[in-house]
Amino acid sequence: MSLDAAPGARGGVLGEEALEHAAKMRERLAGEIRAAGGWIGFDRYMETALYAPGLGYYSAGARKLGPGGDFTTAPEISRLFGACLARQCAQVLAWVRGGSILEIGAGTGALAADILARLESLGQLPVKYLILDVSADLRARQRRTLEERVPHLTARVGWVDSASGLGLDGVILANEVLDALPVTRFRWSATHCEQLGVSIERDRFVWSPRPADLALADLCRSLAQPGWEDGYVSEYCARLPAWALEVTRGLRRGLALWIDYGLPRRQYYLPERRDGTLICHFRQRAHDDPFLEPGLQDITAWVDFTLLAEASSAAGFTLAGFCTQAHLLAALGADREMDHLAGGDERRFARLANEARRLMMPGEMGERFKAMAWLRGIDLPLTGFSLQDLRHTL
Repeated sequence: MSLDAAPGARGGVLGEEALEHAAKMRERLAGEIRAAGGWIGFDRYMETALYAPGLGYYSAGARKLGPGGDFTTAPEISRLFGACLARQCAQVLAWVRGGSILEIGAGTGALAADILARLESLGQLPVKYLILDVSADLRARQRRTLEERVPHLTARVGWVDSASGLGLDGVILANEVLDALPVTRFRWSATHCEQLGVSIERDRFVWSPRPADLALADLCRSLAQPGWEDGYVSEYCARLPAWALEVTRGLRRGLALWIDYGLPRRQYYLPERRDGTLICHFRQRAHDDPFLEPGLQDITAWVDFTLLAEASSAAGFTLAGFCTQAHLLAALGADREMDHLAGGDERRFARLANEARRLMMPGEMGERFKAMAWLRGIDLPLTGFSLQDLRHTL
């Protein structure tokens, strides 16, 4: 059986190689569905579509980030983002006296280059800047970026396959990583809860409900809010606590800094958000169809920051801060960093001001993106969280 491309996919837009890749990914997913008796949970579908070796979106060679890619992250928008985060890293590195940084999911390497460049000018370079990334092609791109931007600092950079056992003092940084963890999707009604999985009908992937097991039904009841109507759909990232525990296990003393789009649980599951937060990115277009060209598009869901906060204590951390991205960057001196990066050039400053608006305005990334800080082994009032404290909302 050969599966057709999802509705809306056009051969004229995708090249022959991309079409062949998507066809192989569809067959891989179809094989999993057949082997499982005709149905798999959406979390399994998402995991395979994103991470299957050689075929998944983050494991294969498609251009993902920046111009010509599928989406643009804060480091691709402006060097201002990395310059500000460097100030937060510098505060912690100074406290631990010569620590290191581990970046999880480093994208194109732009954030690593920007942080290293600013830390050098601040006199606070890390002993090592480590990168944990599952994508071989992104690792290669990261090397190129670093060699182009900070060639004299590349000896400090290394790549690791696991965060366990590192014995790291310093900073663990994850920007737009949590949203790509596989999620369970559910549909709620007053009388029962269903798990939304994936089946095949007429050679296409389709949403397929099954009665929720006892654990998922109990979870739905615990998340339900007054005003939920029958048919309310959302998602839950059951893997987040264990994943966060694993990637921070190697941090002995320091800061784990998480930045992503998301909400506290009470806002995440509001009645008006009845279709959930699942979103896909393909060729700079956001949409809600995860079955469109699997393997070639990103699939994400907003982060439940309450769940992330709950994971902090289980991982042996103190929850030290929670705020919007706008307040994080403002507290880290975005205005001063603009002056530094502009170097007296008025045109450059004007460009940075426009970039800052995208990073910090409420209608852009400023409020949709949140930052959360975990501390272990240190007691330090973090500069980046000095202007706003939203921990009471969690």
